[in-house]
Amino acid sequence: MTIAKTSDAGPPQVARAPSGGSDPRERRSVGAIRLALFDLDHTLIPLDSDHAWGQFTVTLGWRDAETHTRANDAFYEQYKAGTLDINEYIRFSVAPLADHGPQKAEAAHRRFMDEVIRPAMRPQALDLVRRHQAAGDQVIIVTATNEFITRPIAQAFGVDELIAIDLERDEAGNPTGAIRGVPSFREGKVARVEQWLLARGLDWSGVAHSTFYSDSINDLPLLEKVHEPVAANPDDRLKAIAAERGWRILNLFT
Repeated sequence: MTIAKTSDAGPPQVARAPSGGSDPRERRSVGAIRLALFDLDHTLIPLDSDHAWGQFTVTLGWRDAETHTRANDAFYEQYKAGTLDINEYIRFSVAPLADHGPQKAEAAHRRFMDEVIRPAMRPQALDLVRRHQAAGDQVIIVTATNEFITRPIAQAFGVDELIAIDLERDEAGNPTGAIRGVPSFREGKVARVEQWLLARGLDWSGVAHSTFYSDSINDLPLLEKVHEPVAANPDDRLKAIAAERGWRILNLFT
């Protein structure tokens, strides 16, 4: 399949696709599911919600500014380089949640949504999601950020299905610092989508068409798995791969 490259902030344009034309509403396949998968950070929103949440906890006085910022920035650089230890990062990132309890954490997240996330949401990203929904595609956000941070963001986009890092919790509902199940990170995103399909009595053979939008080289395994990979606001390494392979390159925020 040959993907036509463009920078327009619209749905994928497919030059030769057995299921139809460029508009997702034209891709109809009776009796089979169509998936529109989206990474979240720097794909649907022009920031990293995990990193931003960490900095937000500093403004709340939950963490020492200098110590946290230095560690948070170091983890973020590891993520961009593709060298992040996801288990180590989760232990670091969820520690304030356990310290302050579920009620304070949820109240803080509501402020985070109002002060950080909603102002960063762009109409062109919302429109892209809605166009896939209007086409009848099953929209799923597939992110390596944990479910505490991302569930309200998915809801703000009108997306019910979220695949995120699930946090292990104690009896009081506080995160223990461990990950529950397979982390949705790198190859784990493929595994988690397969689990989602299996829970519905499906596998990849039952998917008529699949699109995945991502900005990150970390998502190469899932980009290579779907019918239609889209490099959305890509980092330099992913942009080079997309150009070499003829994948569509989409710039939502410029």
